[in-house]
Amino acid sequence: MAYVEWRGKTCRVVWNTRKKDERGKWIYDQKGGFTDEVTAKNYGLDREAEIRNDAYISRRDGAVTIGEYAKTWVDTLDVGHLREKAIRSMLRLYIVPRWGETAIADIQPSIYRAWKKQLKALPNVGDKYGEEILTVFSMLMDDAVDDGLRKTSPVPKGRKQRRGRYKKKPRERKREMRIEDVHQLACNALGFWGLDGFVFVWTMATTGMRPAELYALRRVYSHPFWPASDPLDDPDEAGREERHVEDLERYGPDLMPAVRVQWQHQRENGVLKLFPPKYESRRTLVVPPFLAELLELLLQSHEGEYVFRSISGGLLANANFTYHYWRPIADGREASAEFDRVRLGQRQTVTSRRPVPELPATAYAGKRLYLLRHGHKEWIDEAGGVHSRIAVESRMGHEVAGVEGLYANVTTAMERRMMDALQERFLRFVREAVWETAVSSPSLLPEGLADWWKRQVTAAEALD
Repeated sequence: MAYVEWRGKTCRVVWNTRKKDERGKWIYDQKGGFTDEVTAKNYGLDREAEIRNDAYISRRDGAVTIGEYAKTWVDTLDVGHLREKAIRSMLRLYIVPRWGETAIADIQPSIYRAWKKQLKALPNVGDKYGEEILTVFSMLMDDAVDDGLRKTSPVPKGRKQRRGRYKKKPRERKREMRIEDVHQLACNALGFWGLDGFVFVWTMATTGMRPAELYALRRVYSHPFWPASDPLDDPDEAGREERHVEDLERYGPDLMPAVRVQWQHQRENGVLKLFPPKYESRRTLVVPPFLAELLELLLQSHEGEYVFRSISGGLLANANFTYHYWRPIADGREASAEFDRVRLGQRQTVTSRRPVPELPATAYAGKRLYLLRHGHKEWIDEAGGVHSRIAVESRMGHEVAGVEGLYANVTTAMERRMMDALQERFLRFVREAVWETAVSSPSLLPEGLADWWKRQVTAAEALD
């Protein structure tokens, strides 16, 4: 039973929390500052009622600060290493500096809303990143409730979350992915990077693979070697032996050419490693015949483990791809200039060790690489009902939720339709392009690619 004690001109109420310490003695809680004994007594009785209803938060538990709680909370998360790294960064840069010294029980919804407004006004916090920070804080508060450190989360849920002025979420303005623009990108990549770049652009545009998946695409998982060369080296893939048997019956140079998305390159603690693709979206992607020929041509040109090499012949994932590769390819650049130098007392005019021709700006100047993946989805969707939703989403590495995803399956006929549609699109482009006036005329292609192009022209003439 709660009891009241006077201390000078004020009194305090003391109550039994019904918990014992490590010595087996009862733990008491208290609150002082009352000037009226009846009010103090009623406060203590209310706390005892909360204890009986298992809704009581002790002052000691509620006094735990966000900084103290976050130290152990982040270690309880079961997420991927990149997600954990991002959460630790958000805690360190934004959450702990603002709330680190604040007791968990003292965070009120109104204070949270004020912080939310201040956070989104920061110049270095975009809308998407700001939402990520708020999501992490909401997770932190939800777990604090589960741990008995406060009764409810200060982060509003449901309708309360939508309180305030409506603000339409900004959406990136995208233009239709035209195949002639992709070809210009590929030709720029050829001039800047070489054959690897030419095939890289066409592979991303016609498979929709994520960049990290392309960086980690190995010879043993690519046409023309896969599926016969499949090393079955992913111990976390369930039923991989059974899957391999089915692949041998379905894919291959004499069946349907395909690549296998089994890994992606990521860094963990600064070390480059192979990880399963995003959302563990291991999948097989049939490729159109024109791309199958390009992959054969590329893999005949080198003996490296990875399909796409960097300019220096190393791992593509080690490069700052966006800055050093994509921007010159998409934005264009001037030709490598000659420069003067003095060597052994004589003035010389020399050029770069790796001279690059002038590259024209493309429709993707200032745009991001990922739009090629988005554009692939557009190409597949343009067939308008020819391709099933399950086939399209599976190709993009997405899962279809609900009963539709549970019962559906990607059949050989579905994959063949997608392969044929991509091949037909490319051959129409070959037949209809006016090459005499094109900057990226195929007549400028090197010998190996020129022969490949002649075969495409022959195939395009046979379309009708």
